[in-house]
Amino acid sequence: MAVDTRSATPVPARLPGAAVRSALAGSPARRTVLLAVLCFAVMCAIGMQGWTSVALGGFDLGIFDQGIRGYAHFGLPVSTLKSYHHEFPPGFSLLGDHFSPVLALLAPLYWIWDDPRSLILGQALLFASGVPLIRRIAAHAFAYTAPATARRAADLAGLVYALGWPLLVASRVGFHEVAFAVPLILLMLERGLARKYWAVSLAAVLLCCTKEDLGLMVAAYGLVLLLRLRGSGDRAGRYTGVGLLVGGPLASAVAIKWLIPAMGGEPGYYWNYGSIGSDAGDALHNLLGNPFLLVQAAFDQPLKPLLLLWLFGTMLLLPLRSATVLCAVPLLAERILSSNPNHWSIARHYDSMLWPVLLTAAVEVTGRLMAEERTARRGRLLGLAAAGCALVAAVPLGLAQLAVPSSWQPKTSEAALVRAAALIPDGASVEADNQIAPRLTARADVVLVDGTPRGREYVLTRSDKRSFPFETDKQQAERIRLLLAHGYRQIWAEDGVVLLHREGAEPIPGEHVPGGDSEPVQDKVPSDVGHNLFRG
Repeated sequence: MAVDTRSATPVPARLPGAAVRSALAGSPARRTVLLAVLCFAVMCAIGMQGWTSVALGGFDLGIFDQGIRGYAHFGLPVSTLKSYHHEFPPGFSLLGDHFSPVLALLAPLYWIWDDPRSLILGQALLFASGVPLIRRIAAHAFAYTAPATARRAADLAGLVYALGWPLLVASRVGFHEVAFAVPLILLMLERGLARKYWAVSLAAVLLCCTKEDLGLMVAAYGLVLLLRLRGSGDRAGRYTGVGLLVGGPLASAVAIKWLIPAMGGEPGYYWNYGSIGSDAGDALHNLLGNPFLLVQAAFDQPLKPLLLLWLFGTMLLLPLRSATVLCAVPLLAERILSSNPNHWSIARHYDSMLWPVLLTAAVEVTGRLMAEERTARRGRLLGLAAAGCALVAAVPLGLAQLAVPSSWQPKTSEAALVRAAALIPDGASVEADNQIAPRLTARADVVLVDGTPRGREYVLTRSDKRSFPFETDKQQAERIRLLLAHGYRQIWAEDGVVLLHREGAEPIPGEHVPGGDSEPVQDKVPSDVGHNLFRG
């Protein structure tokens, strides 16, 4: 299916601003408010459900809680959960993991409510802020249709966005920097349609400050602008396109090569593309010699084509007919070419960054079809069918779970973790099970129970249920026996959960705290990950 590089409207000379304003004025502002409230309520409910059921772990809610609490106290975003587990040396901050200084904007939430759940509320608010933007995008796309059609399109686009399955999944797995990426991508796309290029540039800069690889998406949008404005007299648009095309990759390169190492990180830490090269330079050299390596890497696992089929199939392939879909290519390529199985499913937050692009592209194509009399009926049917598919997909991926009472309750083991955590005094140093870590980060010095003993005052773990990052529950049971034999005493045990307290200074075999000579390590992905599109 060929990509159409035209704008969302059939006459791309200038977007009819009056028509857009009319479409939005004709649709009462309260519809925007109601849809935004719906989005906020659903995303917040899913996040809070994860909290009450003890389903949100230290990786990643606890990490971001520690980091943003650092910003709230006017310091760097330091996370001991992250730095200890991955063996980063002292001086490491989350800016050395992913370059996301925009997260500092959430620090005021902690001045109001110093609790990890502030991030759940903040993410829900950021997702909800995309509702008015997608409605404006729909108004632009349907500006050449009847006003009533444009109003209905804006309402439907707002509803599909508000209940979008990628946002539901992202809310279910906790907080991530994608909370900022979603509305900022929509802002960049909407302001581009309105030809307000200063705002496009501002959104692009903020995206580059949200995650280091988003500079590649910014560059892709610069290419989209150039394709759409070729032959036009819009010099400002073409200059903006060139600026984004050059500036985006440059910002990514600067962040990866200089800024991340300056914060204690490593430039190639997240390089998961060994099938095409040992690093970016080696990969480029190999691809120039054998471009077929890209095809091999993209289809070497059955889950990879299934991911593409799901993403575009649930939108009836409509996004493929809009140039806007090019913005999704860099992020999709990162996942499809990756050798990390965590990137291949839809069970994590990665698709939420694609959602604004795919939905915008589908809306643009539908608007273009309906603006032409000969394709209006087909456009209406395709648009309604795509919206229906997206809403139906949202039911099993988040909405249905909200109506199940047991989904709001912790399971036996998780409930025991909560009871044990209540016995740990404020200010204590703790090695904690991943699932309970976010319940302790606000009042204790917390690191993750992992493969290396850290010698902390308290250790809260489980003996009969596998927890990240252990590969088996037997490894956890062995850790408990090791600690009991070297200075720890069991002070509480129930339902497989064990709380240990260190009674002396006896050295523990294998005990280690990251130092200046520490070499960062990555997790070994369990063998059962990467076999199911819908499960992590």
